[in-house]
Amino acid sequence: MNYVVLILGMALVTYLIRAAVFVLGERVPFPPIVRSALSFVPVTVLTAIIVPMTVSPHGNGAEITWRNPQLVAALVAIVVCFVTKRPLLTIAVSLVVFFAWQFAVLK
Repeated sequence: MNYVVLILGMALVTYLIRAAVFVLGERVPFPPIVRSALSFVPVTVLTAIIVPMTVSPHGNGAEITWRNPQLVAALVAIVVCFVTKRPLLTIAVSLVVFFAWQFAVLK
């Protein structure tokens, strides 16, 4: 029973925080420093999701080797993105590298 109350409480808090932004809308202006900080949220969240999956794909600690297809594809994606600045091409090339590397190395 305590877990149910805990989960419902967390759901309520999460809902209230998210609903407040929509309900209050433009009536409560954010200070410039808060706007600046919020602009970094998407990059931070994406990094927090991608880096652990890339470095430790099986969850058994860091696998920083050439046999890790996620790591190799991520490094290729960084290079392609830096050179071309084209997100779709970056995704396509890194997926091809990932599957080719996985097939060739882990066969």
